[in-house]
Amino acid sequence: MLNLIRLCMTVVSLLTVCFVQSEAASFLENLFEDKPAAVAPAPAPAQQNTATIASGLREALAIGTQNAIRTVGKTDGYFGNSLIKILLPEKLRTIADTLSALGFRKEVDALVLSMNRAAENAAPKAETIFGDAIRQMSIDDARKILAGTDTAATDYFRSKTTAKLTEAFKPVIAKSLDEAGGIRAYRNFVSKAEAVPFLNKESLDIDAYVTNKALEGLFTMVAQEEKKIRTNPAARTTDLLRTVFGK
Repeated sequence: MLNLIRLCMTVVSLLTVCFVQSEAASFLENLFEDKPAAVAPAPAPAQQNTATIASGLREALAIGTQNAIRTVGKTDGYFGNSLIKILLPEKLRTIADTLSALGFRKEVDALVLSMNRAAENAAPKAETIFGDAIRQMSIDDARKILAGTDTAATDYFRSKTTAKLTEAFKPVIAKSLDEAGGIRAYRNFVSKAEAVPFLNKESLDIDAYVTNKALEGLFTMVAQEEKKIRTNPAARTTDLLRTVFGK
């Protein structure tokens, strides 16, 4: 009888050890086995809206700036658009009118044409600079732009890119004016003005003037593209744009 009890106790002990070892092995297998990472809980609606807003706005800005650059960065992009055509500055127009009346209209027209051609040549430089500004845009920037005026994005670009655009545009414009005869045309313009008695002569930093007017025209076209996307459903060419701006 005693032997039977001892046998039973031995069997129970062995079963207990096996069970504990089995549970331990199972735990280790679950701990170290190669399985997919736990799925993060779905973001709250506010987080989803924030991500959608940022993505949609970046897409809108990319499309709008690209369209604007392509519009102005071609032959007659500035010269053929009365909204952004670069004219002589106000202080030189009296001189230009006087010279035109005296038979020097050709010199005046050549100067105006060369200024616009220089701006058209510089415009493609804006693509990389605008792209950088879009990538650096924060979530807070995106929310402010979406809730802002019809030109809030254009104002954002103006504040973030004007210095870099000026730096990129000016040497291209200076070179273009030189190659296209703009500097020569300006010198002819000035020499004709100096030959007219009692005519008030004004000096002009033509490179700086054309650069500033080129940027003004570019931002004008960016603003037009922004207004289209905000107000014209047909301009929202992707599902994301329709989601963000379709409200």
